Amino acid sequence: MKPWIKWWGPAVLMMVLIFILSAIPGYEIPGFGFWDLTVKKGGHMFVYALLAVAYFRGLAKGKNATKFHFLIAVCLAILYAASDELHQSFTPGRTPSLKDVGFDAAGAILGLVLWRYIQAHRSNIQKNAAF
Repeated sequence: MKPWIKWWGPAVLMMVLIFILSAIPGYEIPGFGFWDLTVKKGGHMFVYALLAVAYFRGLAKGKNATKFHFLIAVCLAILYAASDELHQSFTPGRTPSLKDVGFDAAGAILGLVLWRYIQAHRSNIQKNAAF
């Protein structure tokens, strides 16, 4: 059970967090004035970036990750985004939006690209520091 928690625990935690945030009624969500759209859509992208990275980690399980893992992680994040929008349709003051699924998908892809970039450069930094 412990290996499963190590690799999939972060993904489960992110899914629970997203579910909780989606259950907040629309009238309880604060407005951010001029920055409202940026904060809210940026929030969508950020949490789905983290979710996609968590999926990616779970799929790779510490081994060499492949493009297939990348693709599956993005698909899982998009499927969860679609189910989350369905969940919002049952939340007072919230409505489902395909546009939000698009922001979530973009966040998932950008998060994974950034994660892979950081991982690649971290390896190069460690190699150069070992001389």
